[in-house]
Amino acid sequence: MTLILGIETSCDETGAAVVEDGVRIHSNVVASQIDLHARYGGVFPEVASRAHIEAIAPIVEQALRDAEVTLADIEAIAVTRGPGLAGSLLVGVNFAKGLALASGLPLVGVNHLEGHVYSLWLIERESPVRFPVVCLIVSGGHSEIVLITDHGQYRQLGTTIDDAAGEAFDKVARLLGLPYPGGPAIQRVAESGDPTAYDFPRALRGEGYDFSFSGLKTAVLRAVQEPHSGKRPPKAESLTPDQLRPGVNVADVAASFQAAVVDILVEKTIQAATAHGATEIWMAGGVSANAALRATMSARSPLPVYYPPLKLCVDNAAMIASAGYFRYAQGFRDDLDMDVRPLWPLTTIAQEAGDTVG
Repeated sequence: MTLILGIETSCDETGAAVVEDGVRIHSNVVASQIDLHARYGGVFPEVASRAHIEAIAPIVEQALRDAEVTLADIEAIAVTRGPGLAGSLLVGVNFAKGLALASGLPLVGVNHLEGHVYSLWLIERESPVRFPVVCLIVSGGHSEIVLITDHGQYRQLGTTIDDAAGEAFDKVARLLGLPYPGGPAIQRVAESGDPTAYDFPRALRGEGYDFSFSGLKTAVLRAVQEPHSGKRPPKAESLTPDQLRPGVNVADVAASFQAAVVDILVEKTIQAATAHGATEIWMAGGVSANAALRATMSARSPLPVYYPPLKLCVDNAAMIASAGYFRYAQGFRDDLDMDVRPLWPLTTIAQEAGDTVG
């Protein structure tokens, strides 16, 4: 039995977890900052890093306590090294370094996106994983289709050329006067709307596996803004009542927008999986919690579709501990001079995940 302590602080959730052999969760504690950032309509980096500093020690202590273990029972410490907000990453990495130095435990830096992939190793399965698989990673900062041929072996098939899907959800929600975070708010309102009310664009359809959501966001603005209302709303604000086009049904707009995002995510992912001989389709990241995306992917896919439970879709440390276990089992270790990688590509981790192997 190998117990890994995972630490996650890439954005606005402070997480700590204890995971056994990469597949069994003993504890998974998350301190969310949603209420802190709601007033800004998105994550405010400086606020996020300060909140991590306040939360990280109690969260790690609680994770160990919930798992009924001490650091003496832990075999290695896994921590998110990137990608993410530099200030937030530094809090987690420096805390992990301190623990590693004090305890003598090995340190393993983990790519945050690989963590999302490994959330799929924490679910119950009827049969073992057979590579290759295709994973759609969709969150506030990332939208990409990845071919996974083995542990640590990734090939990016497609990515967003502008906004990530989660970012588009947040921006459209703000435009419609819905609360942050935008994904859950739009899903909730869309339940009473007509997804065919607006024919919003599906950008780059039939043009490979890349995504584009900025044009969709603009199409929503043009659909709901009163033509004579003047300039677009400020970046962080919603349209005021006098700027809304008369008769606009926000539920119909939300449902139609959501349908456009889901359609293109599903279409391109299935195409990529089919073309590359995948045995399964995986979905991970915050947007993978979207009920319409889950239902549509499962209904349309000729392959089995897997996604994590809702608590593992958001940023969490259990997925980091799981990914860290498999890196640790492959012999990867990081030195105490390990630095954060705010723009760390997933596809380079086979070469750059650890300072040493052995």
